[in-house]
Amino acid sequence: MEWSDIRLFLAIAREGTLGAAARKLGLTQPTMGRRLKTLEEAVGHSLFQRTPDGFVLTDEGTVVMGHAERMEEEALALQRQLAGTENTLSGALRISCSDWFGIHILAPILADFRRVHPNVIIELLTDSRLLNLARREADLVFRIKPFTEPEVISRKLLHIPYGLYVAKGSDDPSPGTGAGFSMIIMDEAFGGMPDVAWLKGRFPNAKVSMRSNNRDVQARLCAGGAGMAVLPRPLGDSMDVLKRIDVLEPPPGRDTCVGYHQDLRRLPRLRAFIQFVGEQAKTMQRRYGEFSSFNAR
Repeated sequence: MEWSDIRLFLAIAREGTLGAAARKLGLTQPTMGRRLKTLEEAVGHSLFQRTPDGFVLTDEGTVVMGHAERMEEEALALQRQLAGTENTLSGALRISCSDWFGIHILAPILADFRRVHPNVIIELLTDSRLLNLARREADLVFRIKPFTEPEVISRKLLHIPYGLYVAKGSDDPSPGTGAGFSMIIMDEAFGGMPDVAWLKGRFPNAKVSMRSNNRDVQARLCAGGAGMAVLPRPLGDSMDVLKRIDVLEPPPGRDTCVGYHQDLRRLPRLRAFIQFVGEQAKTMQRRYGEFSSFNAR
């Protein structure tokens, strides 16, 4: 058995239904059902009795419940010891990332983190500049360009899928030509981005109508009918006024890396935040099926 299976078992036991447990863990109900079946096969016993009122523990399930709760308490104690507790974590964290990543990925995570650790003050800088970690221009940086500085500890956090979008109600561009269509791309300074090459290569006859280095601006232009655009899916899928085009070969995704100076590796509030972000990354992985999770060091 794995710890993730124990968390699943506890959620079903406490919530009473697969649907409620799935919502609590950010999974789908069919996934919960499949994993529960796998768990019961692994232990060789039925752990729940299915009743009209929900799931009720069997005798074997009651035995597992006691051990599972002790395992959970040990896991939580370990987290508290490594990352600190709500009462002891305090101070400031300066975080840097791109505009769209800050709005659509980090902002909801930061709001949740604030509820758990209210004494940690977060300063979020959305900037395309590569801030210097050695000079403490930022404590933690999220970016798509890998870190090469020897004093920086870094890991890949997420692989973010991209998609091709047009305004809802618009016609789909013709694959292989794009004649009669316009496209919105990055500005000249970022013209070497892989999504720009993908868009021009797939629709060679489409004309460039707009350029911007801001993904949210591109999305708004696209929604207004200025042309098709390649956007990160967490951004594009969140806008009801956009339609994602099904293409045989989707645009290239991008890896997002997180880095911090090695001197801060034992800072409790930084470690707590990285651990928190890693847990949220797992939820994104389940949602898109293409994200990879991050483990702090």
